[in-house]
Amino acid sequence: MGKGQFSIRRRKKGIPPLPLPLPTPPVGNGEPTIAVQNSILMPAGTGKASKKKVGGARLWMRFDRWGQSELNEWDKNAIIKRAAIPARDLRILGPIFSHSSSILAREKAMVVNLEFIRAIITAEEVLLLDPLRQEVLPFVDQLRQQLPHKSLSKVDGTSAEPDNEGHFPNAGHWLPVPEAVEGLQAELPFEFQVLEIALEVVCTFLDSSVADLERDAYPVLDELAMNVSTKNLEQVRSLKSNLTRLLARVQKVRDEIEHLLDDNEDMAQLYLTRKWIQNQQAETLLGTIVSNSLVPAVPNLRRLNSARSRSGSLVSNHFNYYDVEDLEMLLEAYFMQLEGTRNKILSVREYIDDTEDYVNIQLDNQRNELIQLQLTLTIASFAVAVETLIAGWFGMNIPCTLYHTDGVFWPFVLCLTAGCIILFLVILGYARWKKLLGS
Repeated sequence: MGKGQFSIRRRKKGIPPLPLPLPTPPVGNGEPTIAVQNSILMPAGTGKASKKKVGGARLWMRFDRWGQSELNEWDKNAIIKRAAIPARDLRILGPIFSHSSSILAREKAMVVNLEFIRAIITAEEVLLLDPLRQEVLPFVDQLRQQLPHKSLSKVDGTSAEPDNEGHFPNAGHWLPVPEAVEGLQAELPFEFQVLEIALEVVCTFLDSSVADLERDAYPVLDELAMNVSTKNLEQVRSLKSNLTRLLARVQKVRDEIEHLLDDNEDMAQLYLTRKWIQNQQAETLLGTIVSNSLVPAVPNLRRLNSARSRSGSLVSNHFNYYDVEDLEMLLEAYFMQLEGTRNKILSVREYIDDTEDYVNIQLDNQRNELIQLQLTLTIASFAVAVETLIAGWFGMNIPCTLYHTDGVFWPFVLCLTAGCIILFLVILGYARWKKLLGS
């Protein structure tokens, strides 16, 4: 099959896939089953009428440690048998938990659900769900670019498979198992390389989202501080909703990493390559000891049990189960990055809170000015009401000598108006003296 082309292999429900041997780098002109060259992947043969998908089958992309990839449609049973995970773990990768964050360690696999990246990682391959989504394509590109370089530089043209005597090849000669394992541990295992790429893509996506939020937030908040209107308030409300959702997503990823950092046993369970090497060494030592024993059946059974205990002790001498320094340093780096992203979101939220406080102060000031104006108008209304009361008294049909006095009307009106003005000024001065009105 030529480069740039690939086909979708369908697996029937109930038929387990063949076990995948330890992958070796492509030699010579050998071509992978599927060569992924472009960012957007389309199955070959789209011109023909494609068959209907098997019930419950979903699109998965498989990456091995050498960067070779292929698209397959697998159902739930095929994934469970291939990755050796319980069925409940597939629910975590479902659409219900699309924005949840979890990194679960199983016996032979790691279930990763980080934002839009939903994958099952083993010591030999990566099974990526929904690889053609727009958000997942950067992760696919990073896997295609980084995995072949890391794997080739790690092995440097030699195979990582042990021989029949439990030795590993290194630089053209054979080393004992402990020394060879130390050489292999110089770089991160395959599962941690994939986990690092996933965390990098997720953190980059969250950082870009926060940058977009900051770019949109500050002009809107500044506009609200200058002009409090319904439109600006609606924009700030939408901004706060987006900020709350983004903060929750960052917090979920951060809390999951923090949970792993707090428990060394959980981190030790994520060392899939280490557990695979331990099992291989134990089986190799056990087979060597059993093959060299030529004793009768009953003593041989006892020798077999002692051989298992000795092989387990030898393997434990070369691997410290709680030696999780590599993974701890990896997680701490991205934990600090997520902490910085979270602090950026919190700074935006603090700016929103400060702007809201400033707007509330402005509104309170305007409210106080309205209250003072209302009080002033009330005092003026009281003074006018007094003058109106006196005018109403003289408007009654009662006998009064002023009615028959010439030239008394205008002096009386002016004196009454002056008295009301004096009453208004007295009450207004009293209100200012009691600090009910501003100076």
